[in-house]
Amino acid sequence: MSQTSALVLFAHGARAASWAQPFQRLQALLRDQLPGTAIELAFLELMEPRLPEVVKQLAAQGCNQISVVPVFFGQGSHVVRDLPLMVEELRVAHPNVHISVAAAVGESPAVLDAIALYCRSTLQH
Repeated sequence: MSQTSALVLFAHGARAASWAQPFQRLQALLRDQLPGTAIELAFLELMEPRLPEVVKQLAAQGCNQISVVPVFFGQGSHVVRDLPLMVEELRVAHPNVHISVAAAVGESPAVLDAIALYCRSTLQH
């Protein structure tokens, strides 16, 4: 059975394979929380799979709604400049797939609150 909606966690990528582990844990957590939704991980550079490959695969599986979530701390040039260009090319290549892009996770007040809570928990009293 193909899933019609997907969530793609979009990360930068790095040379060290271990760098992807927190994103893989997030992917696993979301798969547990959203069993009816495809949850994929894609990278901008240095790691595979890349976003175009993931979108192509999802479209081939019949997915027609994809939400891309940049798991970046802020809205830097990759999120502001590179990602919109990439998504526009993907929309042209896959006109039957609705692709939406969320703000970078670090822009979310809920994420910032969670990070602040963690930072406070590290204080030694």
